Amino acid sequence: MRIDEVVTVVDSLSREELTVWVESGWVRPRESAGEPEFDEVDLARVRLVRELRRDMELDDEALLLVLNLLDRMHGVRAQMRRLAEAVSRQPEEVRRAVFGACGFAEEPPEG
Repeated sequence: MRIDEVVTVVDSLSREELTVWVESGWVRPRESAGEPEFDEVDLARVRLVRELRRDMELDDEALLLVLNLLDRMHGVRAQMRRLAEAVSRQPEEVRRAVFGACGFAEEPPEG
């Protein structure tokens, strides 16, 4: 999806505003033929930035902080998912030892 398409599907968003967001690194679409190409994840982030800017009235500094924290949290969740998958492939005795060392009474729920 190109910039003009994103502006069409996201309410109250101008091309100039979206361009600033991309230049600021708040939204990071991939480049295709020298133009930003937005996927569904990028579109969700555009909507998030719009909500944080307009509805919550965050200034640039606060917005950057929130986006950085969300990115870090997303990264940690991905790491935890990989760790949980690795532990789940271990023999039962190893799984129990890991869960016990983490202070879990039983295997934590998936998710």
